[in-house]
Amino acid sequence: MDPEILKFDPPAGVAEEIEPGLRRLLAPNPSPMTFRGTNTYLVGTRGIAVIDPGPQSEVHLDAILDALTPGQEITHILVTHAHVDHSPLARPLAEKTGAPVLAFGDAYAGRSIVMQDLAEHGLAGGGEGIDASFVPDQILADGEIIQGDDWSFEVIHTPGHFGNHVSFALGDACFCGDHVMGWASSLVSPPDGDLTDFMASCRRLAARDWRVFHSGHGAPIETPAERLAWLMAHRDMREAEILAALETGPACAYDLARRIYTETPTALMGAATRNVFAHLVDLIGKNCVESQGPLESEAIFKRL
Repeated sequence: MDPEILKFDPPAGVAEEIEPGLRRLLAPNPSPMTFRGTNTYLVGTRGIAVIDPGPQSEVHLDAILDALTPGQEITHILVTHAHVDHSPLARPLAEKTGAPVLAFGDAYAGRSIVMQDLAEHGLAGGGEGIDASFVPDQILADGEIIQGDDWSFEVIHTPGHFGNHVSFALGDACFCGDHVMGWASSLVSPPDGDLTDFMASCRRLAARDWRVFHSGHGAPIETPAERLAWLMAHRDMREAEILAALETGPACAYDLARRIYTETPTALMGAATRNVFAHLVDLIGKNCVESQGPLESEAIFKRL
């Protein structure tokens, strides 16, 4: 990993001001999938919006509440998506503060028709940690405006990493959850993730002029346009590698992943396989690949 990326190492549970009216608290949940941990954001100077309260953690709950200064109160709890490192603490925080939880929907909202069909035919998630019990108090719509004392967010539905994933625009800053991260490419794992939706969401974000992305993990992304361009180019490269690998004959997602992700640790090969499968589903939609038999994660795929 780039040494510059590793420089992001703030202490967990300490509210750090990163812009006027914006503080970040790092949750104590570092892992190979979460980097240093989940970023929780506190926006505002009086009525505070909390973005992504984080995993179930009494320590982190106390840290969020302790970050409030005299005269401040939490008025809104915003959740980008229902993964267990982002949403579980929303309900305990709501019970402590009386603030409503706002999100695009429950853990299964926003799934594409293709992913709904895969789920109905038995495809389960790949272990990325779905907060299956998550239900917001208020359901947000794409384009909706959420207003507080001294802040105003625009809701942008950005499915792909997860069906109910939303980003929150605050002027020229975007709280982009796990859709765009500076430390790694985002995982797309069917049926919860959909690569076709992911690329569409990337293009949608790329159509706007952003100053900074505040991600769910890692440091602020100071060059959003460049990062989005890299992310899309990275996916285009993976697609080309998969198509090239299929030139030698049909293969399953796991075999393709082993041939393509040659430097990936064994512990992460499952996630790599899910990423390959996401590409294969997308390529079926583009009429470039077909499944030999029912579409499932263990299916054999061939080029058209």
